[in-house]
Amino acid sequence: MSAFLFVVPPLVGHINPAVGVADLLLARGHRVAWACADPGLVGRLAGDRAPVFPCAGTVPGAGEARRPPDLRGPEALKFLWEWYLLPLAEAMAPGVRAAVETFRPDVVVADQQAFSGGLVAERAGLPWATSATTSAEFSDPLAGLPKVTEWLAERLAGLRGSVGDPAGDTDPRFSPHLVLAFSTVELAGPPAAGRGGPIRWVGPSITARPAVAGFPWDWLDPGRATVLVTLGTANADAGGRFLAVCREALRARADRVQGVVVDPGNTLGAVAARSRGDMPSPDGTGAPYGAHPSPGHDKDLLVLPSVPQLALLERVDAVVCHAGHNTVCEALWHGVPLVVAPIRDDQPVVAGQVVDAGAGVRVRFGRVTAARLGAALDAVLHEPGHRAAAERIGTAFRAAGGASAAADSLEQLAWEHR
Repeated sequence: MSAFLFVVPPLVGHINPAVGVADLLLARGHRVAWACADPGLVGRLAGDRAPVFPCAGTVPGAGEARRPPDLRGPEALKFLWEWYLLPLAEAMAPGVRAAVETFRPDVVVADQQAFSGGLVAERAGLPWATSATTSAEFSDPLAGLPKVTEWLAERLAGLRGSVGDPAGDTDPRFSPHLVLAFSTVELAGPPAAGRGGPIRWVGPSITARPAVAGFPWDWLDPGRATVLVTLGTANADAGGRFLAVCREALRARADRVQGVVVDPGNTLGAVAARSRGDMPSPDGTGAPYGAHPSPGHDKDLLVLPSVPQLALLERVDAVVCHAGHNTVCEALWHGVPLVVAPIRDDQPVVAGQVVDAGAGVRVRFGRVTAARLGAALDAVLHEPGHRAAAERIGTAFRAAGGASAAADSLEQLAWEHR
C-alpha cells in the first residue's frame, strides 16, 4: 500500500474533485492525508477519515486578497496571481514541508493552484501529480498576453528559488510525472503545445455528497421546465445585477418555466431594498433554506442561499451560471445545457469550451439584458442541438472514469517510483 498527500488551496471547487479520489484510495487500503490553509474546510468537504496538516495562507477574499468585484480581464487574472496564488504558495510551503516530513508520502498530489505542493515534492525528490480541477490552463489562456506571460514566468522562477529546487525547470502547474485533468477533450479540446507532462483525461470526479435536509422538492412543477441559476461560491459580491436580470427573464416565462436562484449573499434582497431606498436586511451565507427575504418565494421563482446542486441537476432542464468549471462539468455530466456568463479567471475559457462544443450559449455578464438572457434561455431549452451536445459530453465524461480512473493513475505512479 502507498501513502498520498493531497495539497489543495482553500477553495471548494478545487477540494471537491479530489475528495472522491482520496476516498477511493482510502477504500483500497492506502494512506491519505491533506495539506491546506483551511483545515476546517477540508474537514467539512472530506470528512474526518484522513488527517489534515494545517498550512498558513489567507482564504480568497480576505485582507489583501480581497479583489474588487468589478475587476475583469487580464487585470483580474494578474490580481489573482499577485495577491493570492503566489503569496498562498509562499505561505503554505512550510506547512507542506512539515506534512511531507511527518506523513512521508509516496506521492504528492498537488492542485494546479497550490504550487507549493509540486515545488516541495520536487525539492524532496518525490514523484508528484498535478490535480487540474479546471481545464483552462491546457489552452494557454495567456498566449495573447506576452507581457503578462513574461511577468508570470519571472514570478514562478522566484518562487522556485525560495520553495522548490533552484536547478529545476518544471512549471509547478504541470507535473512531469502525471497530470490529472478532470475533464475530457470532448469539452476542453486538445491541449496547447507544451502544456505539461503525461495528461490523463479522467473526466469530472462526481461523487455523492452529504444529504442536505430542507430543500422543498415538492415545489418543483413537473409541468414546466426548471432552470437553475447559480454563480458559485466565490461571486456573491458581484452578482446582484445579473441575478436581477435572471429573475426578470424567468418571470417573463413563468407560464412554461420555473426558476431556482442561488443567492448566498442575498443580493436580490439588497437590489430590491436599494430600489426602495431601504437598507437590506442582514443575512449570512449559512442561513437555512427559505431564510432570505428576497422577493420571489412563490410558485414561479425560488430564491435560496444554497441548494443540493448534484441532486437538483437530475431534475433541471437548463443551468444559467458563471462558467465555473465544476458547475459546468456537473451540469454536462447530467446532460443539461447551459447559458454561461463568465465573470473572470478561467471562466471565459471554460465558457468558450461550452460554446465551441455546442452545449450552450454565452452572454455578457455585465451587460446582458433580460431580453437577451431570455433568448439564450429559450435557445438551450428548445433547440435540440444544445441538449444533444450536452448529453454527448456527459457520455464522454462517464466513459473517462472519473475518480476511479484518477485513483488508478495515482496507484500506477506510486508503483513506478517504488
